This record gives sequence, structure tokens and C-alpha cells, in this order.
Amino acid sequence: MFSLHQLRCFLATYEHGSLTAAAEELGYAQPSISEQIRSLEKSCGAQLFRRVGRGVVPTTVADTLRPHAERTLAAAEDARRAMRQVTALETGTIRFGMFGTARLYAGAELVADVLRQHPGLRVELIGQNSNEVQDELRRGRLEAAMIAVPTVNSEGMTVIPVARDELMYVSLDPDRVSSPVTPQRLARAALVMPETTWRAEDSTRIILRQLLHEAGHNPQTRIEVEDVETAVELVGMGLADTVIPRGAAEQLIPRLAPGAGMVSLRPRQFDMFAVVHRAGGTLSPAARLMIELATKRIQSVAEPIPTR
Repeated sequence: MFSLHQLRCFLATYEHGSLTAAAEELGYAQPSISEQIRSLEKSCGAQLFRRVGRGVVPTTVADTLRPHAERTLAAAEDARRAMRQVTALETGTIRFGMFGTARLYAGAELVADVLRQHPGLRVELIGQNSNEVQDELRRGRLEAAMIAVPTVNSEGMTVIPVARDELMYVSLDPDRVSSPVTPQRLARAALVMPETTWRAEDSTRIILRQLLHEAGHNPQTRIEVEDVETAVELVGMGLADTVIPRGAAEQLIPRLAPGAGMVSLRPRQFDMFAVVHRAGGTLSPAARLMIELATKRIQSVAEPIPTR
């Protein structure tokens, strides 16, 4: 029976051609290395090295053993790494990027899902806007995220769409939500829109700009605010209408604009949500866990997109 320690001593001696050099590399006394080699030779029933001057030369048996020893030590290291990852998943910090309005779809529930499975974890959900989250991914500060697709620069990224949510026109005036809203009507509407800091990169605004431009109109707003809650609250006051994803509307209208209604655009428009991570990277167990749980949460609120 071989021990991992014996195999390490053997490989160090094989690579250096010297018991003394092997001892220096591993931080042991030279007699300890010699003893480990002798024990290994006894287990093998054959000589592994021949002394030549101050060094040693591997025998044919040693040449045969070397690749097996390397694979054994590599497998042992993989096992240790896997155990460390599991330990980190039980007691470490898990960080995941989410698009800005994710709190309305999956925020608290997603954290609860994680902690039910791994109560020892510390959880960080990162991001006020999808563009900001993508920057964090590119800098390597996040392994993976769930963001809105129109804002994604896919270069160097793996992008997996998982759900879509219809954009809805929301108004306190029942006449304005009695039929689908065309680009012509949308161009004339007095709108309040959230994400004003990110207006150039916001996925909803990108979709609306394209819709209006194709119909020969320029997008315009009456009121600009940062968060979607304020936008819906202003709708509830009758000061403006807005266009937001259905999931956000269903969460916010009952408590912030209880008299408001919503209707589709014509043609219908959709925000797309996708899992994004750097291409070619190996995801940690923590990242894979967050992707799985976040996908389930988003797909329970928005329309699922089948993934392979």
C-alpha cells in the first residue's frame, strides 16, 4: 500500500535526481526522504533508484510508476479542492449579480432559498443595474449574474437566456389601458421612467427606443426617476404613465397605484433575462447553486425560456 507522502517523496526524487534536493524541496531531512523511498520500494518489491555519484537514477520500475504517481497525487488534490469548496459553500460568502429590479422578482425569496439549503452562508446580491453588474463580471469581482439581455455585451461572456417578461403600459386612466398601446400613442404619452442614471443602457428603454424609432418617432419622458417604485407611485397620483415589465407591475400596482391598470404594447415587447458568466471559466459550486436557484425564482414569475 502506497501513501501519498511516499509518492510525493518519490516524485521529488525522480524529478531532481537527488535525495538531498528532494528533501530541500519538501522541507524534510534527507534521511526521512531515504526512509520513505525504502518503504515504497518494499511495497513495490523492486528497486526504484540506483545511486550514481551524489545523485540517483530512476530504474525502469520508477519510470513505470511515475505517471501513476502523478495521477494519484492530482486526484488527491482534486478531492481536497472539492472538499474545500463544499466547506466554503457551508461557511463562506456567496456573491451573485442581479439586475436592478430583481428585488421585485426574486430578491428576498432567493436569499431565503440559499439559506434554507446552506444556513451557514453569508449572501451578497450585487447590482443596481444590469450594466453595472456586467462591469463587475468583467473585472472578475463576480463569477456569474442574472441580468437583462439587451444590455449584455456578449464578447468574452457566456449568455444563457432563461426567461422573458412582457413590457406593460401602466396608467391610472382606464381609457388609456382599454386597448394595446401602439408606438403612435406611446410617442404622445406623458411618461415617467425609472433608471434615469442608466437611461442609455437600461434594457426597457433600449426596447422602447427601438420600437419608437422603427415607427418614425422619438422617445420622450415627462418625469425621470431612479427607481421603479417611485415611477409607479407617480402613476398612482395620476401625474404620468409608465412602461415596466409585468413582474414589476404586478408586485407594485396593488400597493403603490391600486387604481391603475395595465395593457400590452402593440406589437408586444419583452424584457429578456439571462444567466451570464465569463466564457471558458469553471464555475464554483457556489456560483452554480446561485444560478440554479435564481433561474427557478425568475422562471416562477416570468415566462420561462427552455435551456439546454
